This record gives sequence, C-alpha cells and structure tokens, in this order.
Amino acid sequence: MADEKELGLRKIRRALISVSDKTGIVDFARELKTFGVEIISTGGTAKALRDAGIEVRDVSEVTGFPEMMDGRIKTLHPKIHGALLGLRDNSEHTASMKQHDIEPIDMVVVDLYPFEKTIEREGVTPAEAIEQIDIGGPAMIRSAAKNYKDVAVITSPDIYRQIRTELILDDGALTLATREQLARLAFMRTAFYDSAIFPYLSANLEGAKGSKIFPPVPDILAPMSTYMNLFSSAMKAATGRTFEDVQQDSFDERSQLRLNKISDLRYGENPHQTAALYEIETKTAPTEPHGLAQAEQLAGKEMSFNNFVDADAAWQLVCDFSELACAIIKHTNPACVALGATAEEAYRRALATDPVSAFGGIVAFNAAVDEAAARAVVEIFTEVIIAPDYEPAALEILKTKKNLRVLKVRERKKREGVEYKQISGGMLVQTRDTHRLKREDLKVVTKREPTEDEIRDLMFAWTVCKHTKSNAIVYARGEQTVGVGAGQMSRVDSVKIGAMRAQLPIKGSVLASDAFFPFRDGIDEAAKHGITAVIQPGGSIRDAEVIAAADEHGLAMVLTGIRHFKH
Repeated sequence: MADEKELGLRKIRRALISVSDKTGIVDFARELKTFGVEIISTGGTAKALRDAGIEVRDVSEVTGFPEMMDGRIKTLHPKIHGALLGLRDNSEHTASMKQHDIEPIDMVVVDLYPFEKTIEREGVTPAEAIEQIDIGGPAMIRSAAKNYKDVAVITSPDIYRQIRTELILDDGALTLATREQLARLAFMRTAFYDSAIFPYLSANLEGAKGSKIFPPVPDILAPMSTYMNLFSSAMKAATGRTFEDVQQDSFDERSQLRLNKISDLRYGENPHQTAALYEIETKTAPTEPHGLAQAEQLAGKEMSFNNFVDADAAWQLVCDFSELACAIIKHTNPACVALGATAEEAYRRALATDPVSAFGGIVAFNAAVDEAAARAVVEIFTEVIIAPDYEPAALEILKTKKNLRVLKVRERKKREGVEYKQISGGMLVQTRDTHRLKREDLKVVTKREPTEDEIRDLMFAWTVCKHTKSNAIVYARGEQTVGVGAGQMSRVDSVKIGAMRAQLPIKGSVLASDAFFPFRDGIDEAAKHGITAVIQPGGSIRDAEVIAAADEHGLAMVLTGIRHFKH
C-alpha cells in the first residue's frame, strides 16, 4: 500500500455529528468509536447516540456556551469553526489553536434542516419555513469543505458505507482524494439548499413587493432565471464503489443545471410556442466555443427551434466519423449519409441516397466546405449547412441563397459527459452515447465470414444507425446509405420501410440494426432484397434462430454486443 504521505492520509480523531436525518447515523457513529474517535454532538443527535449507548460530548461542553434561542445558536463559535478552519501545517494557526484551547475536529457529519421538504408540505406558513433555514449547518459544512486538506465533511447518509469501508482499509484514516470529493459534494449541497430558499422567499414574503428601493419581485427574478433550472436525480452512488468510479459513471444525489441565455427564438416547435436558446454553464473555466449552441452564423435567416434540433442531430452524426463525411437530416433522422474523398463527392454520394427527402434538409460536413461542395449544395433548397470551416469562395456562393443558414461549428475534442431530457415533473439524466465501434469488437457468428468490403460497410452502417431513431434499420453499400427505416414500432416494419424508401439498388448492400432482432422475420425480409451481411448487437433469446436464418440465406452476420437505442 502507498505510504501515508503519498495518499495524504488523515487520521480521524474527533468528529462532530449533527443531523436531521438520523438514517444510519447510530451504526456510523458506532463504527467511528471502534477507531477511538471522540464524538461531539448536539441536541437530538446527541440524544439518539446516547440512547444507543454511544459516548458523546455535547457541543456546549466544548464551546462553554449553552444552546440558546430555540437552538438557533449552537455551533457558531470559534472553538468549533477554529477547530475546522485551522490549518494543521500552519504554525501560526496551530499556535492560535493552542493559545485559545481549540482542539482540531477532523470530521464533520452534518446534513441540513429539511427546508426543501418543509416547503413542499401543504399549508406551510412562511414562518414555519423560515425556521427550517439552517444557519449553523451550512457554516460548518463550508468551513470543513474549505479546509478539506485536513477535514472530511459528510453531508448525506448515502455515503456512510463508503466512508466506513475506507476507514477500515486505512486504519481509521481517509485519503486526500476522498476528502476532496467530499468537499465537492458539500459545496454542491449548500448551493442547492440556497437555491431552494431564494425563490420561496421571493414568492412568499409580502414585504418584498412593497420595497421602495428594490423593483418588484418578478423583475428581481428575471435576471436570475438562468440560475434556477434545478433538477434532482434519484441515482445514488453504488455501495462499495470508489469516489472516482462514482464520479465517472454515477450521479450525485442532487444536481444543479445552470443555463445562460443566448437569445430568444422566433417561436418554438410550432408557432404558438415561445422558445429561447441557452448555453450550459460549465463548472470549469471557459473554453473555446464549441457545439451548436455556440455556432457562428455566417449567413442566412435566423435559426429556428427546429433548425437547432435537426442541425445538432446532423452535426453529432458527422462528428462520429474520422473520415470525411456528409449527412443530410430530416426531422432528426439521417435521410442521406456518405463518405467521400472530397466534400463535394461526399455530398453528391449522400444526395443520391434520397434526393427527394434531401429537399429542405439540414446538411452537415465534418470537414471544411470548398467551392465545389458549395456549388453542389446550392443546387437544391437547403435549410441549414453546418461545417467546421468554409473556404472564402465557398462562403460567397452559399451567401447567394439568402434563406440558407450557414453555421460554422467547432468540434469539442472531449464531448459533454451527460445529456438531459425533460419529462413532466422532472428530468432524466444520462451519460452520452459516445461509444465508437472498433474492428476488433466484431464477433462473427455465421458460417460465412464477411469480406473486407462488407466489414467496411457494416462499420459505416452501424455508425449511421446509432444516430437513427429506434427501431432503426440502415442499408448501406460502398460507405453510402442505400435506405433508412427509422422510428417504427416493429423492427420488421423498419426493415420493410428502409427497403421501400431506397433510391439506389439494395442488392449487394449490408444491413445494420440498432438492437437485436427479436424474431428471424427481419432477416428473412432483408434477404429478399439481396443484402449480403448484417450487423446487430445480439442478445435476443432467439439469437440462435436469427443466426440460423442468416446461414440459410448465405449471409454473414456480426454481433457488436452493444445497443444504440435513440428515443
């Protein structure tokens, strides 16, 4: 095991515990006692611990002052905050602590008065709500979190088990990495808490409406609206996981989404709906502009709500290719996609897939647009063109179409880690589908192995399928879409529709399916049209029947082991 200095281990010798939610606190405190930790506590928490036979020292004994003013004053004292804020490796701090008889506190276990739950209660009065605004709790949390190099701060019972595990592994100590993560969670908790208090007081304190120096409440709230887009997710850290693991693939108990308004839009999805464009405020320092929200519009009419939605679908698709690619999108689904040696070639090959559906579509390139490509694009009506750059001559050609919106977008090297989808009364949050298939991921399950050309086309079709609404079927040949069946209730219907909509010959093409085939009928239907190979995730209870159908038709089939539903 790495040494104590390398891990930044800090032995927990004294802990202050004061919680409203008593879930698991007795067991956690009992575990602390096995490591010889002295426990300081307040009010109801102290009583609960004593009733369980756990020795506790009252905060009033430490401070020399009783709890007063109905419990409003308990921990707001130098002997508490000095014990939390004092830097252990600072000689002046340690001298002051010794002079004033301040003993360090190494751990704070504090949640907050249940303000959020209180204001949800029917008939609650402002006076009742105000009494549930915690003062000492946030102060201790912030003090401990600020001094995370020396102090661990725990704000939720959901992480007691993880902390106990690390204490056992490190003989009653916690690593610096853990204390850093605890501090991050602590500041998130206090930020969310205050963000719940502000709108409640603004809406419920009558005095705010009659102030002579402040404008009416609605005017105060308006500029703050970008900071009030809050949501909660129910996913909690899995027990036994490291904080590093939790940070990568789990979600915090509470989350705060901050949006900064960029502009109003003419209307929303339909003319009777209002809409606006926002950018997500990141926690890190500002970076160079990237993505659709920060796109530079070089020409054309104002972007609409639907333009942004379709343009983002097109941009995300082409960014999934390392080769030069062009995609034409209609209603977020790929109508036409192709690779090419030049931007013009990629566009013309894509257009050949479905020139009818391409009319009025969104065109995206993952490479700079040159003059030849621009001339090709303006031959038919196009709503939006998106690319990372444009040659000057190309831009002049595109500007001749006054209604064509020309967007310059910078691809971010590291994609955003999560995406959000609003539902009635809440928000769904998930990590983005950033998976990219590799050749070595393919598992051949049929008697016939795919040829090199088929593998190339299977990989291409799989990428397009990932960006097609489920149930999704994509026919492709020569790194060019042949037919697309999107968004059907039945997978076999998607197979039929993809073939029906094909403008190029299907015979000799390959087929991609975003999820497994539940029955062999999809394979039987596709074989009628002369396909030669299939790529799909696998995982159906009828995989054996589906593979047998492929063998009967002389098809090659590869499994990816991963699904790409897109709803």
